[in-house]
Amino acid sequence: MISITVTQKIAATPRQLSHCLLEHAQLKRFFNAKFTLIKAENNGERVGGKGAIRQVTTLGYTFNEQITAANDKQISYQIMGNKPVAAHRGDIYFQPLNTTPSSTEVRYHIRCKAPWFLPSFMVSLFIKKDITHALQKLAANFNQGE
Repeated sequence: MISITVTQKIAATPRQLSHCLLEHAQLKRFFNAKFTLIKAENNGERVGGKGAIRQVTTLGYTFNEQITAANDKQISYQIMGNKPVAAHRGDIYFQPLNTTPSSTEVRYHIRCKAPWFLPSFMVSLFIKKDITHALQKLAANFNQGE
């Protein structure tokens, strides 16, 4: 099982970050993938939140992810099915920092199993690089106003 954690300090509140990361059609700004919302959130959930299903296309793969939890403290999602990786779960945690202006530590944790034909360390390196780059872009998005 692969386990990856990446952290990034971002000059935004947890609410701002959660809202931004639940704008599924806009996630291409940060991630090396195209996202299309194919099912809205469950009734009574925040926009883009729990129950939402998005189609992701990256590196020639197309798969669906479902949001399993979404609030101002965390967003959790899972890949539906076993491709491109199996047993994939992502958790993004937002920890407010006692700073002025407001900042948040974002901790992005992913667990998954590599396909049989790829070494786990290669999959881990690729995912870590992609998530690190995405969080840097997310941070830069909020630093533009400075």
